[in-house]
Amino acid sequence: MDWRMPSGVTRMILVRHGRPSEEMKGRCYGRLDVGLAPEGYVQAERAARLLAQVELQALYSSPRLRALDTARRLAADRGLDIRVEEAFREIDFGLFEGLTYEEAERRFPDVYAEWMEHPARVRFPEGETFSEMRERVRVGGRMLRARHVGQCFALVSHGGVNRTLLAESLGMADQHLFRLDQVHASVNVIDFYGDEPVVKLMNAEP
Repeated sequence: MDWRMPSGVTRMILVRHGRPSEEMKGRCYGRLDVGLAPEGYVQAERAARLLAQVELQALYSSPRLRALDTARRLAADRGLDIRVEEAFREIDFGLFEGLTYEEAERRFPDVYAEWMEHPARVRFPEGETFSEMRERVRVGGRMLRARHVGQCFALVSHGGVNRTLLAESLGMADQHLFRLDQVHASVNVIDFYGDEPVVKLMNAEP
């Protein structure tokens, strides 16, 4: 990709965190604060190299450790502080947190079935709905764009957050959200011409 920015554009770079600790494999984790697996650090370094030529005016992160660990790799050698924004945390799975998918299905069969059938509509017990997460993420995204008009900034967060912001830019309905793949440490670029978004890069694996 040509990283030169057209005049007057506000550029939002979205980075998913690297692979989390192996104990989370096959489990639900959103609110749980887990760090990166060894492979996740390698992925974060690759993402940092991919973005090495990009001049960032600001770097933001979800408050979760896996995102912060990834953001620290992007911040290295740039002299940028990482600004933590609560709006960009992953969805709260409530009582599903830490459970394997099999455990969640066994303990909460009705909710699990609804999740599989209507992932954008289900409310996780003592957790969030997608619409609640979507609202805080979209409001947060507008706030960052207003703060950095004509600048380039990066946000390191989660698959759900990235999909939400990409889907908004593409005008996608909620039920189609999971058509957007987001591999660990993937890089996405959205350019804003005023309020009009143009997706320049999506799910680029470093």
